[in-house]
Amino acid sequence: MTTLLVFEFPSTGPFGADAETAYADLAHDIAGEAGLIWKVWTEDPQREVAGGVYLFADEASTQAYVEKHTARLAGFGITDITATSYEVNEVLSRIDHAVLGR
Repeated sequence: MTTLLVFEFPSTGPFGADAETAYADLAHDIAGEAGLIWKVWTEDPQREVAGGVYLFADEASTQAYVEKHTARLAGFGITDITATSYEVNEVLSRIDHAVLGR
């Protein structure tokens, strides 16, 4: 079953166009993650948080990514991380125009 993952963590930037430049290589790396269908990058400079919303093909891929990304963020000194996953009700989501594939 597809799984939605929401990551949020403290960040003082970069944001916007600066983030596009700074994180382009990371975005390409994430694009190759096993089981990843898509990611939406999120940021809120006023709240000083960043993160992402991901759709994975299955729970196993989701959990593997949570472990990998949490360790990566810890390497940057970021430890106050929230990662929450949800099972996706595909039938109802498709009715409401969700894109559940690449």
